[in-house]
Amino acid sequence: MIHLQLPLVLVGVLVAAGVYGIVARRNAVLMLVGVELVLAAAGLLLVTMGAARPDPLVAGQTLTIFLITIAAAEIAVALATVVAIYRARGDVDLTRRGEDDA
Repeated sequence: MIHLQLPLVLVGVLVAAGVYGIVARRNAVLMLVGVELVLAAAGLLLVTMGAARPDPLVAGQTLTIFLITIAAAEIAVALATVVAIYRARGDVDLTRRGEDDA
């Protein structure tokens, strides 16, 4: 049996850092890093709870594999979008409006 305090504290730190990265940043790439931190925290929480309560179906680890797959697809689409925005505008500042919107 593992002690749950350290992994749960680490999950809290990862979620806090991720939410700060999402809320406080204007750069799209840094916001994506924040989203990835939150997804990593979710994966760690699933694995921790799966190890804390043994399950014959290994549900926590199985869901973590699905989470990693979804995160990989999400980051590929998001980075492609960020590159397209950078090519069109020259920066990835999300608070700046386009020239045709102003």
